Amino acid sequence: MKKVIDVLFSFKTTLILFAILAIGAAVATFIENDYGTSTARVLIYNHIWYETILVLITLNLCAIIYKYKMWKHPARFIFHASFVIILIGAGVTRYIGYEGIVHIREGQTENRMISLEPYLQVKIKKQDATYYKEYQKEFASFWNDKFSHDIKFDNETLNVKFNNYMFAKKGNASMGILTVDVTLDGETKTVKLPGKRGQKGVTKIEDFGDTIVTLEYGAKVLELPFNIKLRDFQLERYPGSMAPSSYASEVTVIKKDGKSYDYRIFMNRTLHEGNFLFFQSSYDQDEKGTILSVNNDPGKWPTYLGYFLLSLGLIWNLFDKKSRFWKLTKFLKNRTAASFLLACLSTFALTTDVKANENMPDISSTQNSIVTYMNGFKEDSKATAEKFSYLVTQSNAGRMKPVATLNKEILHKISSRSTMFGMNADQIVLGMLTRPEFWRHVKMIKIKTPKLKQVLEIDESRKYISFAEVFTKEGKYKLEEEAKKAFRKKPTERGTYEKDILKLDEKLNISYMVYNANLFKIFPRIHDGRIDDNHKWYNPLDAFRFFQGKNKAAVETMIRGFINSVITEDYENANKFIDMIQIYQEKVGSNIIPSKSQIENEILFNKLDIFFKLTLAYLLTGLVMLIVAFIVIFNPKIKPEKTTKVFFAVLAILFAVHTFGMGFRWIISGHAPWSDTYESLLYISWSAVFAGVVFFRRSLLALSASVIVAAIFMFTAHLTNIDPQITNLVPVLKSYWLTIHVSVLTASYGFFGLAAILGYMALIMFIFRKNRPHLDDNIKSITAISEIALIIGLSAITIGNFLGGVWANESWGRYWGWDPKETWSYISIIVYAFILHMRFVKSLNNPFTFNVASTVAFSTILMTYFGVNFYLSGMHSYATGDPVPIPMWVYYTIAIVTITIALAYKNRDLKDTVCHAKSQKD
Repeated sequence: MKKVIDVLFSFKTTLILFAILAIGAAVATFIENDYGTSTARVLIYNHIWYETILVLITLNLCAIIYKYKMWKHPARFIFHASFVIILIGAGVTRYIGYEGIVHIREGQTENRMISLEPYLQVKIKKQDATYYKEYQKEFASFWNDKFSHDIKFDNETLNVKFNNYMFAKKGNASMGILTVDVTLDGETKTVKLPGKRGQKGVTKIEDFGDTIVTLEYGAKVLELPFNIKLRDFQLERYPGSMAPSSYASEVTVIKKDGKSYDYRIFMNRTLHEGNFLFFQSSYDQDEKGTILSVNNDPGKWPTYLGYFLLSLGLIWNLFDKKSRFWKLTKFLKNRTAASFLLACLSTFALTTDVKANENMPDISSTQNSIVTYMNGFKEDSKATAEKFSYLVTQSNAGRMKPVATLNKEILHKISSRSTMFGMNADQIVLGMLTRPEFWRHVKMIKIKTPKLKQVLEIDESRKYISFAEVFTKEGKYKLEEEAKKAFRKKPTERGTYEKDILKLDEKLNISYMVYNANLFKIFPRIHDGRIDDNHKWYNPLDAFRFFQGKNKAAVETMIRGFINSVITEDYENANKFIDMIQIYQEKVGSNIIPSKSQIENEILFNKLDIFFKLTLAYLLTGLVMLIVAFIVIFNPKIKPEKTTKVFFAVLAILFAVHTFGMGFRWIISGHAPWSDTYESLLYISWSAVFAGVVFFRRSLLALSASVIVAAIFMFTAHLTNIDPQITNLVPVLKSYWLTIHVSVLTASYGFFGLAAILGYMALIMFIFRKNRPHLDDNIKSITAISEIALIIGLSAITIGNFLGGVWANESWGRYWGWDPKETWSYISIIVYAFILHMRFVKSLNNPFTFNVASTVAFSTILMTYFGVNFYLSGMHSYATGDPVPIPMWVYYTIAIVTITIALAYKNRDLKDTVCHAKSQKD
């Protein structure tokens, strides 16, 4: 018994259980991607072995709390005890609560729901007696637990035995088929039961003489203790698009005592009735019915209490002078390696104007008229192009934005540039729109692959081609067959050549749509004296087709007058037509057109191009700081105080500019700037620099590491295929919980990135520490800074993750769904908790192991952020089936880190552990 207790109280047991939980969850995400969600649930998430590990880790945590009398340290006790409460609440929800779906048509009243969990339902009818049994069952696509159930009735026994289960198709199957053998009085019948989770199955009836057996596999019908009537379903779309802006159900809840009340259910606003939560899930295609998801959750309040105590304890821990966090800060303060007073930052705005001093374009045509036109257009069109850029256009998703933004997106998509030939995007797009016969010969479409250049018979040194070069004299598309072959290939099978063909094909389509003005939805419509339904705006060609009467005549006059004026180089007259279009927009589209200040702000934001300039600034500053930091480290005679202050001032200015840019984008978009991949990369960069300037501003190495992390993420945001354009939010993201959850969670990535870079720097020092005792002090300082960063990062990711649970519960009625993004975030929490608890195990309590772990652990963050988005399917994912190939830099990075660890290993023996757990009570 003593041995059992010793094992239960052991920190080694804690780490082993952590490892099992993390590895199991990681494997489950890949199983889910390849074999479906049901398989992952059956084999791991809902399996008894995984739940046993959760129970064991709860007991282990309780034992450690008792052994080390954590109640003497309130902050530590509160956040450790909160996990026990959360797990208890989760257990109550798991085993007592249940979920389901209610479908109601307008005008109908419903008091039934179908369960989310699937059941094998068996009904036996003999003479006038009916017997019923049900068994909750969910199956995997392989390795299922076989069952055999004996159902006794009227002195007889019916045996239902598992035969087989298969999905209708691989992956997230729309339907599965359960095959069972039904035996009564020695007679056996094999029955196939189509069914699935969250949907009623197909009923099968088997006749055994005087006994009728009815079997069904799928959701079962549950009765609600009240009625719900759908009075009206409402769907709002973004102006001019089919994308939903919001949808809501106007319902009446009718109780059994006759009392009733009205309620409006929509995304992020659930209906609470007793323990039941109803939330807007979906709707019928004819928009006359609603689909509500239902959750009966008796574990809600224990879970919420646990979340509250968790947040309280983790935040309190950062201010508790007896905590590990404060001991580390004291250690660093004594070594003047870092300061933890908040930096007083001033806001600066960069207003640099980049002017291109490029030569005129290389034009394939020898016609002098083209050269003459281009020379004149470059100088004369500036004012008209700028005026044109202030018009408003409507995106396909319904976002209203200035034409300047569209122009910038077009040029960036075609050429990956913001200016060309000494002209800005507004001038270039204006030229393409008004004189396509000239611009189709301009070499401005970017092309990379040498093989593709060979196919097009152009010089391999060229970076740009013209629209005309991709077509024969007869107008045939030269790449038609090659493009078809590339499209037919799976994404994983496409090489650089195929990718470049598809990119070029897209660029050609965009160019063609600019030449025909198809992208410019600048005209609202008046039809039969009324403004067009849903406030749809039209491009010029569609306006010519669909507008009628005076409305059509006015639009034709404005468009033809504007284009003819630009063609004849009468820019003064062209400006007048632009004024007329602007007046038309303001009058007819007054309900949705942005204000003048909004338009001006967005155009100014485009011109400043803050984040691209910051990327270059961070890269340059980070490299210089890193070089200086290593010079200082390897030459201890150099005193870095003044140099550090100078770099801190530079970094503080860049951070202020970054903060200004994030705030500016928030104002323009109308939502927090971390709602998509591009914005979240910007935010992670911001949090990394925040960690440096606020917490580690006196450590030159820590400052350089924070800048490098920021530069890497900013570089990723701008020099990949990630789309930087501002978009509308989908309905479920219109929640203040998004701002809280994502901001806290994503901020942690910056701290983890900082610890990873510092850990890697420490490993480099390990390689060279022999006969250099001064490097040992630097390693100890770096290790302490890394641990502080991990404590802050782990606190933030844990609080953010559980705040996400609150958001999920308030939005769609459940805290946790084992979505791959949620799961990898959970894995990250476990991994970093493992690292911070390694100091309690003697063999793992050393700087080398800690720095290896903090470096390698960042791979879980990269998997959470990038891997899930592009390689795993799920609610948070951008993957659409076949994953894209893994970039080569991933393999290079793994190789470099592995080699560095191997070289550092021989000098790993550093005994002074930087106040690492001198007692296990710390």
